[in-house]
Amino acid sequence: MPTLVTPNTGIELFYEDNLPQGSAPDAPVILLVMGLGAQLTLWPDELVAALVGDGFRVIRYDNRDIGLSQKFDGARAPSPAIQVLRKKIGFPARVPYTLKDMADDGIGLLSGLGIDKAHVVGASMGGMIVQLMAIHHPERLLSMTSIMSTTGSGKLPQAEKHAIDALTAPLPGMEEEVVIAHGLNIVRNIGSPPSAEFPFDEAAQRERVLRNIRRSVYPAGLPRQLAAIIDDGDRTSRLAAVRTPTLVLHGEADPLVKREGGEATAKAISGARLVTYPGWGHDIPVPLIPRIASEIVAHARNA
Repeated sequence: MPTLVTPNTGIELFYEDNLPQGSAPDAPVILLVMGLGAQLTLWPDELVAALVGDGFRVIRYDNRDIGLSQKFDGARAPSPAIQVLRKKIGFPARVPYTLKDMADDGIGLLSGLGIDKAHVVGASMGGMIVQLMAIHHPERLLSMTSIMSTTGSGKLPQAEKHAIDALTAPLPGMEEEVVIAHGLNIVRNIGSPPSAEFPFDEAAQRERVLRNIRRSVYPAGLPRQLAAIIDDGDRTSRLAAVRTPTLVLHGEADPLVKREGGEATAKAISGARLVTYPGWGHDIPVPLIPRIASEIVAHARNA
C-alpha cells in the first residue's frame, strides 16, 4: 500500500503516483489536491490519464482525515455556527488542525518522495490548500491551478442552501444503499445541472459513488476539515503576496462555491488568469475534462 509519513508534519498519507509510459521519475510533477470530505478518487481517472498522456508525473493523495490517510479519531470539531460566531468576536474556537497543516502535508509528501518542485492543482477545499502552499511554500511551486475555489472572504455570495445542506447532511446510516443514496444526493445538488453538454448518467454516477464508498467511508473527517476551512478565514490579503504563476478555473453554474469566488481569487493574485465555463457546477464532468486538462497543461508549460 503506497503510504508515506510526511517528514514535516508526521502524518501518514495514502497516495498514487502515475508516471508517463517509458518516462524517467524526473518528469515534471503535477500534485492533485482534492476537496472537503473527498477522497483522491474524486479526481477522475480520465483527467489523470490526460495529464499523464501529456508527459506529466501525476500524484494524487488522500488528505488527512479522509480516505486511506491518517484519521483523527475522537478529535472534536466546534459546530460551524459557534465557530463562525467566535471568530467574528475575536475569540476563534480551537480546531483539531488547520488548513495550513493540510497544505504542509502536501509539501511534506513531495519532500518524502524526493520532489523539490511541482505544479499544484487543487479543487474546492483543495484550491484553498494549494493557495496556502503558494503563500507559505512558494519556493516549492512551479505553478498553481485553483479550481472551483475561493478566497474565503465573507463578503462573497454564499453557497445555495440546497448545496451546502446536501454536502454537510449527517449520514443517516452505514448500510451500503443508504450511503449510495447519500452520495447521489450530494452529486445531484452540487454537480453541474443536467444539460445536453453535461447529462446526468444515473448508472455511471451510482457506479462511481459505489467504488468510492467501497474504498472508504469516513464521515467523521468532514466536520474537522470544515472547521479548518472556517478557521483559516479570508486569504485575500495573504494572496496579494503570491507570485506563483496562477490559473483559476471555475464553473458559471457552481451552486456551492459561486463564480464570484473564482473571480475574487484571480483578482487577489497578481497576474492570475481566470477561465470560466457556462453550465459547469461543483464537479469535474467527463465531457469537460479535455478542456480542463488542456488548460492545466498549457499553464504548467508556460510557467
